[in-house]
Amino acid sequence: MRSIRPLLAATGLVAALALTATACGPSEDNAADKPAADSAGGKDSGSLSDGLADTLKKHGVDPEKWKNGEWKNWDKDKWLREAKDFVNPVIEGLWQPDRMKSAKDPAKTTAAGDLSGDQGVTDPEPAPVEAEREKTPYHDYAAPVGKVFFDSPEGAMVCSGTVVKDPENPGRSNLVWTAGHCVHAGSKGGWYRNIVFVPAYNDKGKSAAALKNAQPQEIAPYGAYWADWTTTSGEWLADGGPTGGEGAPYDYAVLHVKPEKGSKSLEETVGNALPVDFDAPEISKISAMGAWGYPAAPPYNGLIMHKCVDRPGRLSVSPSTPTMYRIGCTMTGGSSGGGWFSEGSDGKLALVSNTSIGPVTSGWLAGPHLGKGAQDVFTAMSKKSGSQ
Repeated sequence: MRSIRPLLAATGLVAALALTATACGPSEDNAADKPAADSAGGKDSGSLSDGLADTLKKHGVDPEKWKNGEWKNWDKDKWLREAKDFVNPVIEGLWQPDRMKSAKDPAKTTAAGDLSGDQGVTDPEPAPVEAEREKTPYHDYAAPVGKVFFDSPEGAMVCSGTVVKDPENPGRSNLVWTAGHCVHAGSKGGWYRNIVFVPAYNDKGKSAAALKNAQPQEIAPYGAYWADWTTTSGEWLADGGPTGGEGAPYDYAVLHVKPEKGSKSLEETVGNALPVDFDAPEISKISAMGAWGYPAAPPYNGLIMHKCVDRPGRLSVSPSTPTMYRIGCTMTGGSSGGGWFSEGSDGKLALVSNTSIGPVTSGWLAGPHLGKGAQDVFTAMSKKSGSQ
């Protein structure tokens, strides 16, 4: 497959995202139709909660051994798969700058070789839109955007994510929107491990050479936020695969996070969050969508935030599943999970999708339409977080 279409003159959309940032800088903080797949982890960053420890013990895993390296055991019987079995205890100091820089993109999940593009409702393949570097510092131009790191059987991996508003905790959200394949391997795997979100990663957009001896605050200006709960769709758990499969239209997830250090909420720390729109207008009425993320597969290296803006089209992966959004964009793996933003009828920017799949050769990206199923997943997480 090759890909994608000329960049729209979408100055308004790019400017709108810039306005989501506030004057708060890193230095100011010291510290679907199937039911949602909802999971809980521990709350205490220094030790395992009783519930989390009990979950590990139930699967024959010693909680302390887990924190000391047992999490690297990906044997079938040790890889927790069920929605209720997600565990993600904080392991302080695990995600050091060098480990973050070496994390790979989940390349298989962004290859779209198994798409049946001639089935269902599919528009002509869009022309390429060259990804543009975001201006720096990122916290001034795209405050809600960051990177999601996690461990898989193949090693340390990376995706992108977005801080989103939590209706149950106005102004104090700890919710991050990303892709389902960034938290769970789908039908043939289980939950990934050591999942963290790093907002405004590499805030000043420095090169690999400039970051060679970087201090932690240069890589993670706001620190690392560990997922203590995560929620994805039942469809992704049942049908998600290495190239998306029929789970791709349901490839979304929500993380509830907590800081590795301190107690300030994620939204307060970064200065803002975006609302999620589960009732976006039909594609023909949307003049532009923007995708933000950190592409990590060549020719990119995962250090720099990029964006693409294009008029969306339709992509069907199966006649039995919802049609996805598709835009022209040269971003590659690593941008998976990154938010797609569009202006609603009220003129305000909202998250309307996330990067799920793209062609092997890059050139376009596709993301799920967020309807009732996605809203159910989100609402379940928001209500659970509201009890904190």
